[in-house]
Amino acid sequence: MPEVGVEGQEKLKAAKVFLIGTGGLGSPAALYLAAAGIGTLGLIDFDVVDFSNLQRQIIHTTKSVNQPKVDSAKERIAQINPNVKVVTYNERLTRDNIMKIIKDYDVILDGTDNFQTRYLVNDACVFTKKPFVYGSIFRFEGQATVFYPGKGPCYRCLFAEPPPPGMVPSCAEGGVLGILPGVIGVIQATEAVKLILKKGEPLIGRLMLYDALKMNFREVKFRRNPKCPVCGDHPTIKELIDYEAFCGLTRGEETKNGAKMGIQEITATELKEWMDKKKKFVLVDVREPSEYAINQIPGAKLIPLGALAERANELDTADEIVLHCHFGGRSANACEILQKMGFKKIKNLAGGIDAWSQQVDPNCPRY
Repeated sequence: MPEVGVEGQEKLKAAKVFLIGTGGLGSPAALYLAAAGIGTLGLIDFDVVDFSNLQRQIIHTTKSVNQPKVDSAKERIAQINPNVKVVTYNERLTRDNIMKIIKDYDVILDGTDNFQTRYLVNDACVFTKKPFVYGSIFRFEGQATVFYPGKGPCYRCLFAEPPPPGMVPSCAEGGVLGILPGVIGVIQATEAVKLILKKGEPLIGRLMLYDALKMNFREVKFRRNPKCPVCGDHPTIKELIDYEAFCGLTRGEETKNGAKMGIQEITATELKEWMDKKKKFVLVDVREPSEYAINQIPGAKLIPLGALAERANELDTADEIVLHCHFGGRSANACEILQKMGFKKIKNLAGGIDAWSQQVDPNCPRY
């Protein structure tokens, strides 16, 4: 390709790209960046390979289940291009290690699915003036853009405040079309290569939105916010902050079991004991009907979270109520909704039906 040539290939070989996460987005991005000849790939992930994620985390295989994701990804990259230097970090990315890690990389590619990490990565990239290639996926939709300090807006210019905790489900909880991250991850890889080659028009100040159901791409332009607390004219955030607290996840507002303040939790084994003792209570499943069709806890009444306020009249404030979802996030929100409506005796199932599958009923399918 005349736009690349020997000079461009040498740029790719000399480049260092840091991928945050080796899951749905990180998998295709890593595979294509390795195949493109990127000299150094940094991979950070603290999770292990799971069967339930293989439909979208294509860098991993059934043989690597239960293996650290970074080790599995490193092995696969070596099969594609053994000349790529792969640096692995089998740890969580935090404000304590991010500045030390990213200082040697040219482009930062984020494949995470939680807001506290996105704000952390954004601020660190602004402070170090490194380009941040962003991607996000949910169900049948995805989005991507490039945040480049000094050349365009940052993540905070686009999303000034995080949503309330648990309001936006993760991919694992809300679901995602397995093919979707392949599209967005490849777009992220494309943007990283363009930045390295300094070719074309990067997605700076342009948010690309993809709808797989409609097979539709559209673009939303956005500008740098001069009042942005990080990249604005008079920034008020000049160092890394407590991002869990910023996103409403501070430990000071949690119980010892990790529940939100004012919301009591019950474990899966405790719930089973209640059932065995025939304790009187109402079990409410706030997942979607499609999830309910996969698995159920015996005796659970299905009231999707979106319909809970409207159907709260089906519940009695005098009853002991246990709410559950897939992992516990949506049901925690359901507890708050019922609390505001006057319900007092409510508990959230810690870990949701996934914990039930692991701790109580191994025959209950996991997804």
